[in-house]
Amino acid sequence: MKRQEPMTAKTPLKLSLVCIVFLMLGLCSPAKALADVPTFTVGWSVYAGWNPYFYMQKSGILKKWADKYGIAIKVQRFDYAASLDSFVAKNIDACTMTNMEALDMPAAAGVDSTAIIVGDYSNGNDAVLVRNGLTFANLPGQRIMLVEKTVSEYLLERGMVLNGQQAQLGKLRLINTSDSDIVAAFLNNASNPAVVTWKPLVSEILADKSIHPIFDSSKIPGEILDLLVVRTEVLNRPDGSGVKFAKAISGAWYETVQQLAAGQPQAIKYSAAASGDSIDSYKEQLKTTALFSTPKAAADFATSAALKQKMDLVRQFCFTHNLLGQGIKSVDDVAIAYPDGSIQGNKSRVRFRFNAAYMQAAEQGKL
Repeated sequence: MKRQEPMTAKTPLKLSLVCIVFLMLGLCSPAKALADVPTFTVGWSVYAGWNPYFYMQKSGILKKWADKYGIAIKVQRFDYAASLDSFVAKNIDACTMTNMEALDMPAAAGVDSTAIIVGDYSNGNDAVLVRNGLTFANLPGQRIMLVEKTVSEYLLERGMVLNGQQAQLGKLRLINTSDSDIVAAFLNNASNPAVVTWKPLVSEILADKSIHPIFDSSKIPGEILDLLVVRTEVLNRPDGSGVKFAKAISGAWYETVQQLAAGQPQAIKYSAAASGDSIDSYKEQLKTTALFSTPKAAADFATSAALKQKMDLVRQFCFTHNLLGQGIKSVDDVAIAYPDGSIQGNKSRVRFRFNAAYMQAAEQGKL
């Protein structure tokens, strides 16, 4: 057997030369090279249409797509309001949010943002729940628990309007409550007559048979959209890493959501586990989630005239409730850009954009 060569002053040089060769061949990965990999963080919160981000990471699907584009992607769970605050503060690069929050949080704060994935629309997941047989006619003046400045407030108002109570909107008494506290706060205090929230919280509350729904998002299909939103400055990074991120997260999303739509056991199991739900409970939530399970379905909706009509309802609501930021004198002062190049509002004040390019690339197998 050959004797081991003794270490000499020349040995480190030999090793360094070998490492350089290996690095050129892509076989040596020094710590500095790893540190230089562009890294992106996605914030998500508990919701049937967003829980798959947990499975995406757990399964390795996210890493596979990130590796393909030479980047790193982290996903981080938040309470919903906290995720929006973190996005506006630029502590995270992308965030799951609804179309309304995209307007009344980042856009209202002057943060130019772009929706790159239209994941689903709430088709019964969001609901107005009451005790003691209350109706919309006698809700004014009652304590109504919800997360203010979110789609819960939008849903409540749409319910009032569609049930002939528009003149009573100014008399609603809203009690701002975090989504992490709202179930216990409502169930443990019978003096709270009404609550507006989303599944799985809705299902937990409805386990109390003295409570019943009087309105839900299936009555306003396509108005409460669930999106993945990226800061536009991140998407447009000069080094191209933002585009790589958008491609990687889109590819990972459609691989994940197609497994979910097909009922793949692990996809269901871990998406349910993301919110501590049972598999049966999570499947029940999916029944009231209009999931765009194919990139074609998502891209078709994102490029439709219907999207503009629904967004106009949302932006008008935001303006009426002073949710578009200080000094905003017109609904057009926070403009929305669409994939066809059209703009709702002042062209010089675009703050929110829909970009169908990555959904379309997924549809065409070009990711």
